[in-house]
Amino acid sequence: MDKKPNYFRDTVEEMRYKVTWPSFEELQKSAGLVLIGSLVFAAVVGLMDVVFKTGLEAFYNSFH
Repeated sequence: MDKKPNYFRDTVEEMRYKVTWPSFEELQKSAGLVLIGSLVFAAVVGLMDVVFKTGLEAFYNSFH
């Protein structure tokens, strides 16, 4: 059971002294890139959805 306190102490020490945290400007740039990438991905998936829906509706209606 004495491994858990060592683990948590070592984790805190590593997060404090060994991890290189990004600056606020780098964080803003990264967040902006993620936002833009997510919006582009959502637009592509939405466009694919409309194309497949339209295509399948045309295909199914051709049998009526």
